[in-house]
Amino acid sequence: MCLFQVTARRLVSQAHCGLKASSSKQQKFCLEMARPSSNMADFREVFAKAKHIAIITGAGVSAESGVPTFRGAGGFWRKWQAQELATPGAFARNPSRVWEFYHYRREVMLSKHPNPAHIAIAECERRLSKQGRSVVVITQNIDELHRKAGTRHLLEIHGSLFKTRCTSCGNVAANYKSPICPALAGKGAPDPDTEDAAIPVEELPQCEEDGCNGLLRPHVVWFGEALDPGVLTAVEKELDICDLCLVVGTSSVVYPAAMFAPQVSARGVPVAEFNMEQTPATNRFRFHFPGPCGTTLPPALARHETEIIS
Repeated sequence: MCLFQVTARRLVSQAHCGLKASSSKQQKFCLEMARPSSNMADFREVFAKAKHIAIITGAGVSAESGVPTFRGAGGFWRKWQAQELATPGAFARNPSRVWEFYHYRREVMLSKHPNPAHIAIAECERRLSKQGRSVVVITQNIDELHRKAGTRHLLEIHGSLFKTRCTSCGNVAANYKSPICPALAGKGAPDPDTEDAAIPVEELPQCEEDGCNGLLRPHVVWFGEALDPGVLTAVEKELDICDLCLVVGTSSVVYPAAMFAPQVSARGVPVAEFNMEQTPATNRFRFHFPGPCGTTLPPALARHETEIIS
C-alpha cells in the first residue's frame, strides 16, 4: 500500500468539506522543496512528456465565473454562513431553510458559464485522449462547471449541487429541475431581511423511487461528514499513476485535498500550482504561476509543438 493510501485512509473518517489542515499536519505529510519556478517554457517541456495528468481544482476556478463562495468576510446567505447551514444538524432542525439555501445556489449556477480555465482543461482532455494520454480532474467544487465545459473524466469529491440523495432509501439521482419542487419557486432570496419560507417537509423535494417518497437532501458533503470512500479510492488510484499534477485555484488548506498534491510531489512527480497567490504548499511544488487561472492556464495547456494530432 502506498504512502498516499495510508495517509488518506487515516483521514477519511474526519475529512469533510471545510476541515483545515493544522500546521503540524502540514509539516508531517510533505517535504520542503526548493523555491518553485514560474518558467512557462520549462513547464511546457514537462507537460509535453506527461502521459497521465491529474488536475486538482478548487473555488478559485469557479470564482472567475462569478460563483459566490460563501466563505470569509461577507460570505453570508441572509444572516448565516455556509458553515451554519451545510451540516446534517441544520438540515435535521430546519430542512426548509437548508433547501432554500441550496435552491438559491442551484438557481444561481444555472446562470453561470465555464470560464477559459474550465474550457482549457476540457479541451486538453479531449486532445490528449486522441494521443493515448489521460487527464483526470479532481475537483472540490460542487457547481458542475467542469462538466458543463465538457470534462468527462471528473471526480467530484464534495458532490454536486445537481444531485440529490434520499434520506430514506439512499438513492442518488441527477436533478436539474428549476425549481427543484413547486414549493421552492421564488424562494431562497439571500437578503438578510427575508423571512424563512417555512415550507412543510411534505412539500420539500421528495424521492421519486417507487413507493418511497422520502425527503431528499443535496448530494454534497456537509461539514462533519466523511467523503464517499469510493470517490476517495478513485482519487488515490489516479494520483498513484499520474506523472504530472496541476493544482488550480485552491488554497491548499482544506482536507483532504490539501494533502493530495504534496503527496504526489513527495514521490518526485512534478506539481504546478496555478493560483492568485502563494499557498502554504507552494514551496513544495516545482512550479507556481500566479494570476487568474483563466489567464495562466490556457497557454499552459495549449497544444505543444511536439504533439502529433491525428
